[in-house]
Amino acid sequence: MKNLCSKVLGSRQGGTLLLAASYVILGTLLRLGLLIASASGVSWGLPTLGALVVGLLFDLLMAWFLTLPMGLLSSIWPSGWYSDRWLRLPLRAAWVFGAFLFSFWKIAEILFWEEFGVRFNFIAVDYLVYTQEVVKNIKESYNLPLIFVVVLALAGGLFLLWRRLGCVRRWEEGASADASPRWRAIVILLAPLALVLTYAFFLGQRDLRLADQTHAGAGERIVAGLRHMGDPQPGWANSYDTELAKNGEYAFLAAFWANQLEWKRFYPSRPDAVAQLRELLLKQGGAAVGADHNDITRQVSPTGPARRLNVIQITVESLSAEFLGCYGAPEYKDKNLTPNLDRIARESLWFRHCYASGTRTVRGMEGLTLSIPPIPGQSVLRRAGCENLTTLGSVLKAQGYDTAFIYGGDGFFDNMNYFFGANGYRIIDLPRQEAAGKKMTFGNAWGACDEDAFSWSLDEADKAFAAGKPFHHFVMTTSNHRPYTWPAGKIDPKLVDRDGGVAYTDFAIGAFLKAAQAKPWCKDTIFVIVADHCASVAGKRELEIRKYEIPLFIWSPGNIPAHQVQPMMSQIDTTPTVLGLLNASYLSRFVGADVLRTGYHPRAFISNYQKIAVLHEDGLLTVLKPVRQAAQYRADLATGALTPLTAPDTAAVDEAVIHYQGTDELFNHGGLANPLR
Repeated sequence: MKNLCSKVLGSRQGGTLLLAASYVILGTLLRLGLLIASASGVSWGLPTLGALVVGLLFDLLMAWFLTLPMGLLSSIWPSGWYSDRWLRLPLRAAWVFGAFLFSFWKIAEILFWEEFGVRFNFIAVDYLVYTQEVVKNIKESYNLPLIFVVVLALAGGLFLLWRRLGCVRRWEEGASADASPRWRAIVILLAPLALVLTYAFFLGQRDLRLADQTHAGAGERIVAGLRHMGDPQPGWANSYDTELAKNGEYAFLAAFWANQLEWKRFYPSRPDAVAQLRELLLKQGGAAVGADHNDITRQVSPTGPARRLNVIQITVESLSAEFLGCYGAPEYKDKNLTPNLDRIARESLWFRHCYASGTRTVRGMEGLTLSIPPIPGQSVLRRAGCENLTTLGSVLKAQGYDTAFIYGGDGFFDNMNYFFGANGYRIIDLPRQEAAGKKMTFGNAWGACDEDAFSWSLDEADKAFAAGKPFHHFVMTTSNHRPYTWPAGKIDPKLVDRDGGVAYTDFAIGAFLKAAQAKPWCKDTIFVIVADHCASVAGKRELEIRKYEIPLFIWSPGNIPAHQVQPMMSQIDTTPTVLGLLNASYLSRFVGADVLRTGYHPRAFISNYQKIAVLHEDGLLTVLKPVRQAAQYRADLATGALTPLTAPDTAAVDEAVIHYQGTDELFNHGGLANPLR
């Protein structure tokens, strides 16, 4: 091993070896520092020793991965340039930049450990989402100039250390004389990456096969396999030993793909959350199936004869309630951006106070299909184990419905195709339509315009009707999203950006419903029009509750009388409410409730990745957040202003914990699976 290192050091890859060694040294020093800092918590036995050894192995793995760019650059750098003082400067600068990044990450890990007591996890990933707020918090909390000086000094010091030891000279002299084939070094460097991606490909292929998604492409298979990155991470009974065994950068990447946080480590907990959740759900309707207190399965019985109506759900991208004139927001009420939706509101079952679950499309899809609160981290759509769950599609498919997910873009994005395909839906997206010879009439970076997606929906409805089957189609729009482009001649040319996106989406929905009314199946169809989330939820308050309000209309003249439903509701209540309107009999593992059913308890669930909350109709807002914190406010529902509660409402905290922790445990232990599969 010594001879191998010596040989590599005197070659083009000498700098790569020095950079990798620097990374391992920094990782080892950090691990030993964390060991000393947590001395009272570690086991100080074989597990601690094992944690140090496993951690070193993870550091070696990441040293190869993170220095791969340096290795490839060194491989293509002309040998003669190493002997020229000026021509080798860029390579030295690249080396110091790599050392700077490594040093910065390790310092960041120290600060992260100081605050949360763990290595990087999804909270760190979350910081990338809320960059503006996080950077502001960091500026106010730490001396950034001093941190950057320390990091730069550390990176430069590492280079000077290797230079003092003569390693830099040996690298550069050996590199100028290195006559070995460049391709061989590149192959050796890339071979481990190829093996990792190949393993991920076959692992993902297995998952896709189990989920009946055999049509998926190579990219989808690799992404599905990478969701298992967290599997190799070690676990010990002592949590400090577990954290010491991790590598921060690997843990960060694993969290990025796994998209979740361990509930009991980061949030207030109860030992009986699932059992208590079951009791709350039984009070909202349905009969228990079995005596297991950790099983929320209920038999929901109809209050009248079944109505086998078709269901087309139009999920509109980023449509805040305030954009619609019918909501009367001062900024928009006179703009008249949504004449079609305003008319539809008057003709619909209009749920006047509906709140989105989260801040992204996948979070809205999760709430609208699975009917569950937004558990911490990323949406279930992007997690391992998102297959074969209880969804609106799986319930209706079991009752003979044709079910399809229709999306104007590429459903590979955000794992949408995998999730919907694995949970009871056929997939109709842009790549499949183009493969079938159906070209989009207008598109942008996100895919086909809304009119194209609605045209596909009409075609699919016609096919289902011709086959004599009722149908449920989940249609996801794309046009109300930056870069805000649309076909010419559809809306007022003076409208641009967000206003134009809203107006075009309104135009497309109006045209779609007009075309649908000419179809023979329309009289037996209910149209659910709902937003996936609001346009923006950023603000100065803990949670900007007014920015979670979204429109929800159920439009079906002749089947459902127009009426305004005033009680507060959550996006996750949409599915049980639709099934209630159909008078469907089904096995439910939904956490949402039928808003129109006797015994409904008004409340809303809102989140922004880390912070999860329950909002009550009287304005009581309970926020759960890391580390095991609960904050409560009295919210002004009209303005969004929050006033801290002077005395805690423990019952409200318990209710929030029961819903969120109970749902988290159910998902992670198979309690949300489709009971009919």
